[in-house]
Amino acid sequence: MPNSTPSPDLKPLNALVGTWTIEATHPAFPDTVVPGYASFDWLEGEHFLIQRSRADHPDFPDGIAIIGASSDGLAMHYFDSRGVQRVYEVSMSEGVLKIWRDAPGFSQRYTGTLSDDGDTIAGLWELSRDGSTWNDDLEITYRRAP
Repeated sequence: MPNSTPSPDLKPLNALVGTWTIEATHPAFPDTVVPGYASFDWLEGEHFLIQRSRADHPDFPDGIAIIGASSDGLAMHYFDSRGVQRVYEVSMSEGVLKIWRDAPGFSQRYTGTLSDDGDTIAGLWELSRDGSTWNDDLEITYRRAP
């Protein structure tokens, strides 16, 4: 029988639950701010957090991600409208959300900081093609929707 008690590692993710507006910028589109939205909701039982995101720009994918406990902490399975699927590691501590994956030729990491009032997350994705040099990639600001 599955464990009915959610992993305590998931508890800090409660700060993400809700609906957020998004403003994103990307180096490939330096003069463009892409609006969108994201939502975070627990699957019944609170063992998995579901993130849905939509960008109002044809070159930015819509996505869904499922975050849950793994043997090594937290893992996120990501899928998007391009057919991309990836698995990331996740942590959240003291208001800082980190997401990362090490993959030959395409490693990624994200750090997002939750504001003191819990209504804004300012974050940046970085990309490494050689495993050692990191470049800014997608910058995202989340604002809690009323």
